[in-house]
Amino acid sequence: MPKMKTKSGAKKRFKITANGKLKTGRAGKRHRLISNSPEQTRTLRGTAVLSSSESQRIKRWMPYGGGI
Repeated sequence: MPKMKTKSGAKKRFKITANGKLKTGRAGKRHRLISNSPEQTRTLRGTAVLSSSESQRIKRWMPYGGGI
């Protein structure tokens, strides 16, 4: 049986924590930042943990990282 392939976009954008949750960077920090309030810019720092419903969908794309 051949190996299953991981979606290359998923492996670049998501990391799996020790508990099996998915970490990702936050959206909204690339361009048009002058229209954001300073509070919003501070809130968007760091990484976020995805919800369980989105995690199920993305883990299907990463078969060797705790998916399927």
